[in-house]
Amino acid sequence: MADPSSYRPKPGQIPDSPGVYKFRDEHRRVIYVGKAKSLRQRLANYFQPLTSLHPRTATMVTTAASVEWTVVSTEVEALQLEYSWIKEYDPRFNVKYRDDKSYPYLAVTMNEEFPRVQVMRGHKKKGVRYFGPYAHAWAIRETVDLMLRVFPVRTCSAGVFRNATSAGRPCLLGYIGKCSAPCVGRVTPREHRELAEEFSDFMAGRTGTYIRRLEKQMMLAAEDMEYEKAGRLRDDIGALRRAMEKSAVVLADATDADLIALAEDELEAAVQIFHVRGGRVRGQRGWVTDKVEAVDTAGLVEHAIQQLYGEESGDAVPKEVLVPALPDDAEAVTAWLSGRRGSNVSLRVPQRGDKKDLMETVARNAQQALVLHKTKRASDLTTRSRALEEIAEALDLDSAPLRIECFDISHLQGEDVVASMVVFEDGLPRKSEYRRFQIKGFEGQDDVRSMHEVIGRRFRRYLAEKEKTGEWDLSADGGGQDPEGIVDGPEESGGPKRFAYPPQLVVVDGGQPQVAAARRALDELGIDDIAVCGLAKRLEEVWLPGDDDPVVLPRSSEGLYLLQRVRDTAHDFAIRYQRSKRTKRIRTSPLDVVPGLGDTRKRALIKHFGSVKRLRQATIEQICEVPGMGRKTAEAVVVALAQAAPAAPAVNTATGEIMEDDGGGTA
Repeated sequence: MADPSSYRPKPGQIPDSPGVYKFRDEHRRVIYVGKAKSLRQRLANYFQPLTSLHPRTATMVTTAASVEWTVVSTEVEALQLEYSWIKEYDPRFNVKYRDDKSYPYLAVTMNEEFPRVQVMRGHKKKGVRYFGPYAHAWAIRETVDLMLRVFPVRTCSAGVFRNATSAGRPCLLGYIGKCSAPCVGRVTPREHRELAEEFSDFMAGRTGTYIRRLEKQMMLAAEDMEYEKAGRLRDDIGALRRAMEKSAVVLADATDADLIALAEDELEAAVQIFHVRGGRVRGQRGWVTDKVEAVDTAGLVEHAIQQLYGEESGDAVPKEVLVPALPDDAEAVTAWLSGRRGSNVSLRVPQRGDKKDLMETVARNAQQALVLHKTKRASDLTTRSRALEEIAEALDLDSAPLRIECFDISHLQGEDVVASMVVFEDGLPRKSEYRRFQIKGFEGQDDVRSMHEVIGRRFRRYLAEKEKTGEWDLSADGGGQDPEGIVDGPEESGGPKRFAYPPQLVVVDGGQPQVAAARRALDELGIDDIAVCGLAKRLEEVWLPGDDDPVVLPRSSEGLYLLQRVRDTAHDFAIRYQRSKRTKRIRTSPLDVVPGLGDTRKRALIKHFGSVKRLRQATIEQICEVPGMGRKTAEAVVVALAQAAPAAPAVNTATGEIMEDDGGGTA
């Protein structure tokens, strides 16, 4: 625990201007990001006596080891920079709203020659119009099914579309009138795009125009005694009205607004958003977050607005944003929203009328979401805390291991030897920090030696990153940088790398030998403040370095269950990597080394001779008979196949019979 006075800036160092500040811990990891109209006044609040600070603020400043800041010219710039840094650094003491699920949208792909209507999740793509989000994908499909009677837009995938085009025959929807069948030329690309635009306009809330137009057409058809046509138009109008009924009218027709409501207690907060377009509720979504910083309702609203609209632009930002409380920098937030929309945005608290009534409905949804979340998660939080405490007690650790790293070795009979590293923080997997290793120090199968190599490489990187930040002098401890690049896997750009963060506990998949190898690797690097244990699969025993007898946790122990989950996750991650490497190796062919021989001529050779075995038996003249093969290339093929050892014969594992290689090898 750090003393805030040890890194407090000197008087006069902090400028009295707008800016964004970062607190970092002893490992240079950003743990908090904030903004201020006056950096001097805001930062001074953090260096008061700990007894006068909010408990969460006191925890943050004692976890931190340094503070730094960046001056900006306006509060809007500070808001944008704060959002960018929170997204980049993922600081542990900032409130971050996360979707409890990926909400589906109704999307119209206007960026394609023949726009398609479909359900989409995840990040939004340029050129695609989105409507929603919806609570369930089936609700989108019901709406689309009703509207395809009137707007028969393409809904098929690219593969189905290509097959129908080549066959000259539309799919079932084309036959029953729910697709205009652009795949077979029933409509031109322009006519189909107009249909997609009308579909989008209807979904955007401009419904009255289409209903009135269809009613007029129906009346004219009836006057002309075209009763079948009038009947179809009547059914179309009914379908559109049923689609409209799925989104209740709650506000005036021209209203485009998002309503944001909050429900909170001392520990958590839930946010609910209703998306109103054309006066109708077009979508709903919600988040729940831990209140890891001292923040009031206004601050929660500001965080929600940042994360809701940080990646949006244009019409995705509505004309009105209605909130339960205005952020402290309401003018800056309004200017930021207006900049993202490209026109003025109104940010306000509804005081009366329909909007206030709807806000109360949104607030009730937020309260119900918080109650449901706490009911579902209470046991999970309690269980994870108990599991970490049980592990700390069983392994005689000073504190609960909030970060656990687990390593596993995987191979197939000594081939393609790889290792995995998975990370669990607060009892939950941190997938962004998983890493994969190739064993490079030796050939063959030796799990103990492999474990020693992997642990050494991982923690050499840890020491190297500490040296870069000036926290450790490697030359004094005999450490060194791994010249082979350390790890196969993604690395973060900018700031400290992932390997800069040490675990409190290293778990290895194995028993005494693997644990001893891991401990020896750490000792060789002079690291003595990281605990090591191993979990043996046979009896699920926990082994500690230097102990002749294992630690046996009860089968009902939550700590044992967490260790098993960590171990199994590392095992699965290693197996997937090993299989991918083996598959890549198996797919290689002796023909790959022939210079100038591309995939087309490889396939031609295999097709002509039937297998690599038969190709190996062919003469140069016979190879030259293959279209596209010259004598020089044929000679190179013969040399390459002669130098390559024949593959081992295939064996029928059920009968033990050796099978002939009639199709051996791939091109």
